Amino acid sequence: MPAPDLQLLIDAALEAGKIATRFSGTTAQRWDKPDGAGPVTEADLAVNAMLEQMLPAARPGYGWLSEETEDSADRLSKDRVFIIDPIDGTRSFAEGSRTWAHSLAIAEQGEVTAAVIYLPLRNLLYAAAKGQGATLNTEKIRVSELGVLESAEVLAAKPNMQPQHWRQGQVPEFKRIYRPSLAYRMALVAQGRFDGMMTLRSSWEWDIAAGDLIIREALGRCSDRAGLPLRFNNAIPRLNGVIAAGSGVYGLLSEQLEPESPGIAP
Repeated sequence: MPAPDLQLLIDAALEAGKIATRFSGTTAQRWDKPDGAGPVTEADLAVNAMLEQMLPAARPGYGWLSEETEDSADRLSKDRVFIIDPIDGTRSFAEGSRTWAHSLAIAEQGEVTAAVIYLPLRNLLYAAAKGQGATLNTEKIRVSELGVLESAEVLAAKPNMQPQHWRQGQVPEFKRIYRPSLAYRMALVAQGRFDGMMTLRSSWEWDIAAGDLIIREALGRCSDRAGLPLRFNNAIPRLNGVIAAGSGVYGLLSEQLEPESPGIAP
C-alpha cells in the first residue's frame, strides 16, 4: 500500500523543485501573512497550486492539509490525507539560502505512512514508507546511536534552552546547532548527521509530518515534548512540540524536559 503513495510523493517533490528553483528567492514577490504567521512568496503559492492539482487528482479519496491552502473540515472525514508544506523555510528561501525544503506526507488514520523531504538546491531527497526504512537519494539511512548527552549535537533554536523548559530549571549540557527549516532538521537527524532535534513550541503538522516517519523508519524515536506519539490530521493541526533522536539521546532529553510548554519558543 505505501509504495505507490511514496512514488507519487517523490514525483511531486521533484516537480515542486523544478517550479521553486525558477524563482530567485531574493527577488520573488513576498507578502506577510496576517497575525504574524510569517512570510509567503510567489514560489510557495506556485508550488502549492501545482501540488493541489497533481496530488488530489491522483488520489481523489484523500483529504488535503497544506500551509498555503485555506483549511477545510472535509479532511477530517477522510481515512487518508495529504499533509503538505510547499516550502518549509520560506524566510531562508527569500534570503537566497539553500536550506529550504519541500515537505510532503500522507497520513492514514492519524499515522504517517509515506513521506518525502526534498531540498532541490542541495540535491537531497529523503524518503520513507511505513515498514520499508528511510533513504537519502535512494541509499538507506539511520539515526545516530550516541548515548551520551554531553557529547551530542542537537538541532534547536536558542529559546529552547531557557530554564523554564527543563525540570528544576536545570538546562542539560550538549552542543546546540540551528538550521532554519524544521523539516530539514528532522531529516538531518534521520540521516545521523546530528544526534537529535527539538522544538518546544506548538508546531504545525505540515512542518513535522514527513520528518516524523522518516526518523522512525531510520530507527529513531519521535514524539511530542510530553513523550506522546505524534498523531496527524487533527481538527486544529498543531502538535505539542517535537523531540526526535536515536533512542539513547531521546531518552536523556525527554526525561529532563518539562512536558508542558510554559511559553513559546521557536
